Amino acid sequence: MIIRQSYQNYVENTSVQSAKSVGNNNRKIYKMIHKIVFSLIGLLLLSISGISQDISGKQIIEKADELQRGETNQGEMSMTIIRPKWERTITMKNWSKGREFSMTYITSPVKDKGQVFLKRNSEMWNWVPTINRMIKIPPSMMSQGWMGSDYSNDDILKESSIVVDYTHKIIGKETLENIECYKIELSPKEDAAVVWGKVIKWISKDEYWQLKTEYFDEDEELIRTEVASEIKQFSDRKLPSKMEIIPADKPGQRTVVYIISSEFNVKLDEGFFSQQNMKRVH
Repeated sequence: MIIRQSYQNYVENTSVQSAKSVGNNNRKIYKMIHKIVFSLIGLLLLSISGISQDISGKQIIEKADELQRGETNQGEMSMTIIRPKWERTITMKNWSKGREFSMTYITSPVKDKGQVFLKRNSEMWNWVPTINRMIKIPPSMMSQGWMGSDYSNDDILKESSIVVDYTHKIIGKETLENIECYKIELSPKEDAAVVWGKVIKWISKDEYWQLKTEYFDEDEELIRTEVASEIKQFSDRKLPSKMEIIPADKPGQRTVVYIISSEFNVKLDEGFFSQQNMKRVH
């Protein structure tokens, strides 16, 4: 009888202790799950916050423009103009400081060597040494082809700015050559003196490379497409080294530009970008 009672007490005590142990374990598991859930929620909120900042169209364009431009830049490039029955190559040196100053010096072919193009604030000039003449380029000529190419005077002299003169809207995301890109529509501001009625850019999400650009007129008709490729290291950054301009309505016609060298954030004073220096630079 005594043994039976002792056994019953032992079983009851063991059951109570087991129940307490299970209860404690359940509470521990609940607390652990609670912490994990709240940690995941916190990470999700941070992620959403980061995405909302990253997807600002204007911020993306600013980053892409700064990457390609830098505070200052000097370099060399070649441009091959391709037509159905002929082609020719022009080589040049260029310098720029911000959005207000740029200069381009033609190094070949011989008949064009020595020509210099200057943008200083809102004024644009062309020095032609063969006739010893300084020519002012009016804004009305910005849409015309530069040196007979598919690039416009505006592309070379950069009178307009993709940051300042346009509004920016993300209209999608696409993959180009296995690179994820933002697809951004640029619409000209009402008071902006720009060549294009609309521009669409594909900009890589990680590096902010401008990999593709479509240019439209005021009637939203596609005029030309620019494709960038062959990523290389230039100074302190990687950039596409090849740009190809393809007119929409001219089969067999295109212009291909190769960046030979490019240095960023070099010392360049505003005085460098002067009419006097156009005649001295080489």
